[in-house]
Amino acid sequence: MRHARAARSLRLRIFATVLLGLLAAGLIAMLAPQRAAWGVDPTQMPTPELQARYSGLTHELRCMQCQNEAIADSPVDLAADLRRQVHDMLVAGKSDEDVRDFMTARYGDFILFRPRFAPKTAWLWLAPGVLLLVGAFVSWRIVRARIALVPADNEPLEEDPSR
Repeated sequence: MRHARAARSLRLRIFATVLLGLLAAGLIAMLAPQRAAWGVDPTQMPTPELQARYSGLTHELRCMQCQNEAIADSPVDLAADLRRQVHDMLVAGKSDEDVRDFMTARYGDFILFRPRFAPKTAWLWLAPGVLLLVGAFVSWRIVRARIALVPADNEPLEEDPSR
């Protein structure tokens, strides 16, 4: 009896510890995406039109150090330098395409989250469609083969000669 109560108490403590850990992990997971909303990039442009262009460009350029974050959301120094470069180019009157060209000339197509359609990036754009067509063809062949194996409803079933 005493052993059962101790075991139950131990299980309850383990359950409480695991539950508390899961709650803490959930809270951390909920707050982590909010970092971008806290404002890594406080840059203000002179006009709302320039601000919209700046925001669009900084969200489509990849941080070369973080590699899966836009430079607008990255807190590293390299991203701050890239944001400053975008700011200076826009204030100097450069177009969005000029900024993209400058960044790709310096860092390659990898800096763009959506790489341009070019001969060396064509596979990125065409592979999903080709794989979809191959999958549809394979599915069609499998269904056709299985239909051929199933006897029609009006065909009599062959009797087993061993019976």
